Amino acid sequence: MLSASSLRRAAFSARSAGIIRSRLASTLAVIEHADSNVAAGSLSAISAAKELAGSDPVTAIIAGSNAAKVAESLGKVPGISKILVASNSAYDKGLPENLAQLLAENVKKNGFSHVVAASSAFGKNVIPRVGALLDVQPITDIIKIESEDTFVRPIYAGNAIATTKSNDQIKLVTIRTSAFAAAETEGGSGAAVEDAVDPNSESLSEWISEELTKSERPDLGVASKIVSGGRGLKDKENFDKVIYPFADAIGAAVGASRAAVDSGFADNSLQVGQTGKVVAPELYIAVGISGAIQHLAGMKDSKTIVAINKDPEAPIFQVADLGLVADLFEAVPELTTKLG
Repeated sequence: MLSASSLRRAAFSARSAGIIRSRLASTLAVIEHADSNVAAGSLSAISAAKELAGSDPVTAIIAGSNAAKVAESLGKVPGISKILVASNSAYDKGLPENLAQLLAENVKKNGFSHVVAASSAFGKNVIPRVGALLDVQPITDIIKIESEDTFVRPIYAGNAIATTKSNDQIKLVTIRTSAFAAAETEGGSGAAVEDAVDPNSESLSEWISEELTKSERPDLGVASKIVSGGRGLKDKENFDKVIYPFADAIGAAVGASRAAVDSGFADNSLQVGQTGKVVAPELYIAVGISGAIQHLAGMKDSKTIVAINKDPEAPIFQVADLGLVADLFEAVPELTTKLG
């Protein structure tokens, strides 16, 4: 027969287990969207949220004037049980100062233990502000989930891997999208849609305007093939004349090293590296790129890396699967002709 103290301990253990299960079940995925479409990075964030939740459901949150429309398509994603919608134009364009207030209020009201977003410009802007409002430390750019409180992330421009354990009651994480497969967009049974808690706070920032460049080429962040140019191209005229025709010939997106961007060869939206976009395509071709550590941090997880450089000692060859030591002004146009 169990003593009264044993029964109390058993009851306490059962309650603790219930609390743990409840906390593990309360995972929130923050959804980024544009033109009524869910961003590819957010689909990877959903996969990470599902991994954290295990067999338990995941809640998603969408904000903006067209949030209800986005919720219709998001409801088809398997594993999402509930979608919180804040249909308010104050959250259009992903203004982080406004969104942080919304997310913090919903995390507190619903008791979410984990909040997951993509480590995109959007996620990097919003999640630290949410952390400040909730007084917790975000864990950024994770590449692996060890457990509900332990995560793996690269540090020192990807030259070291750190395993980080968080003791915060609320875990705020952003995930490296190349490390988590995108969630399927079909097959879900339909998630329940509810109104999010909208603090409707005074807007701390205002959207004025934007100038967009339209391109028929694949988007750099999700492209399966990328051609990147570096300082070896010497100027913008050469960059345009060499890189773009080559990329078009093989159906690739165009990227650039920071050196090329800083020199004005390419727009900063094309920058690949530690302070630019982190990509992991099936094929990455580096043209005239020496291979600075900051650039390697943004592309070294690519499945196949090809380097074209006239300097046989260039660091890029240390990570390349295939290397061509040649004058890029001769080699690349020849490849373009043969592959086009």
